[in-house]
Amino acid sequence: MSLALRRDTAPELALRRALHAAGYRYRVVHPVPGNRRRSIDIAFTRARVAVFVDGCFWHGCPEHGSQPRANSVWWAAKLAANHARDQDTDRLLREAGWQVVRVWEHARIEDAVAAVRSALEAGGPTGRR
Repeated sequence: MSLALRRDTAPELALRRALHAAGYRYRVVHPVPGNRRRSIDIAFTRARVAVFVDGCFWHGCPEHGSQPRANSVWWAAKLAANHARDQDTDRLLREAGWQVVRVWEHARIEDAVAAVRSALEAGGPTGRR
């Protein structure tokens, strides 16, 4: 587990490159208001839009998520705790007036950019130059 990337994963970098190429400017690894130990993968601070790129295994993707057979009780608790933490993070952000966009790592980049664009357009200032 210590080798698992927490940031700068390939899907996250691909989405950041696509957003930057589309003219969007954002912050990376921005602290979550109300819990500074957690961070937002891609944050549009002016528009208050938080984007998370969730890994299928770690966040329990309904399509690609899997349950390990070895030490299954521990893994079930670990993955359930990840899901609960995601929900709590979403709640904290919404209470602070942020919109939350969660993108699965397997999502097409075009779809992910469209989801972010939609949230930014709904929220006011876009973060574009």
